[in-house]
Order: sequence, then structure tokens, then C-alpha cells
Amino acid sequence: MRHILLLGGTTEASALATALATRGEHAVLSYAGRTDHPRAQAIPTRVGGFGGIEGLAEYLTREGVTHLVDATHPFAARISANAIAAAELAGVPLLALTRPAWEAGPGDRWIRVADTAEAVVALGTEAARVFLALGRQTIGDFGHATQHFYLLRFVDPAAPPALPHHHLVVDRGPFTLAGELALLREHRVQVVVAKNAGGSGARAKLDAARALGLPVVMIDRPAIPDRPQASSVAQVLDWLDHRVVRGV
Repeated sequence: MRHILLLGGTTEASALATALATRGEHAVLSYAGRTDHPRAQAIPTRVGGFGGIEGLAEYLTREGVTHLVDATHPFAARISANAIAAAELAGVPLLALTRPAWEAGPGDRWIRVADTAEAVVALGTEAARVFLALGRQTIGDFGHATQHFYLLRFVDPAAPPALPHHHLVVDRGPFTLAGELALLREHRVQVVVAKNAGGSGARAKLDAARALGLPVVMIDRPAIPDRPQASSVAQVLDWLDHRVVRGV
């Protein structure tokens, strides 16, 4: 019997979990634990890290995992790198379920940067009203650029960040164009900062920025070692059915 470990936290991971449950697969979805109240899933879940590469490799061996699917966020570079190394160490085949990156189109005013440090610099020294659409993990990088007003949006309530001028919205996507337009207008946003996460659930803020003629400071994805990849749930299911694994 196959035993699938799905590293999740994305819309794609939830869709794959539903498909695996429908097929009656023996599978577990693992959350990193960055969200206090993760979505309920159609398969059993676990929350928390594994203890690095060695810990994940030990889990794969101990639990008899036959297939590892990495459907984590495109910016979860450390988790993905650990998954590659652990899968090799444990002799378990790995496939990444990834979403295509966003591409700038006509009317977009993107300023592409490599990381949050460059994003801070790109905002400039003059005070601006910024929609910081990054999640709470990287908010601290903007702590020394206190001249700006920051509109923040988190999935869960959180302790007030160390930003003297900010407004926090607690909400969970997917978001609509109408809703994003209303949000940007209400808070008189002048510039949007976003990670190039791809996908449809968070795309609306970029469409709203384009409609309002606002610049977007777009943070490029981090580098991840080469690995086999799929771009759809159907491709993952096909891989599961045709990947030859000893003992399966």
C-alpha cells in the first residue's frame, strides 16, 4: 500500500488532499505550524516541523512513507530544500506540486526585487502608504523604515508588530477584485509590496493595483535546488500511479 506524505499549507495542497481522500489513498498532510487555525482537510493532518533533514528522513523511514509530495508555499525555500535532501537520504521519491509565478502584463507597474531587504530600499525614504501583503513572518524587516504607514493583512490575529504606523486586517483568501479595490481605496494605499507567490487566490491585489495605477514592489521567489515538479493535481496523481517504488 502507498503511504503518501504531503507537505502542505497551500490551496494546491488542499486540492490534492481532497483528491487523495476521494481515491482512498493512505496519506497525511503536514502543516509547518505558521497558521494558528489551518483549514480542515479531507485526510489526517499533523502540525509542526520534523527536526531538519535528519528528522524528516527518520520520519519517512519510521512511518513507511513511499511517496513525498512537496506542495508548500513557493517561498518556503528551507522546507523544500530539506525535503529534497531528506527524500534522497531515506530513498523516497519526491515530487513538488508548484504553481506558476505571476508575470507582469500591460498596465502593471512592477519593481522587481530579490528579497525583503531590497523591497525596503525600493520604497524609498519619503513617507508612503504601503500595503504590505507579505504575511507576518517578514514584517520585521520593515521595522527600520518607520516613516511609512503600513496596511497589513494576516490570516490569524497577532500581537501588534513593531511598526508605529500601521493598520491590521485579519482575513483569509481567496480575495476578490472588488474587495481589494475597496481595501486599497479605503486606506489610500500608494504602493503594494508582494511576494511572487503565483496562483489565483491572492492575484486580486495585483489586478486592483493595476486598475488603480499603483506600483507593486514584487519580491522574486527564492532559489530552490532542482527537483521533479508537477503543475496540477492530475499530474501528481499520474505520478503516483506510474512511479515504481520498491515494495509498492
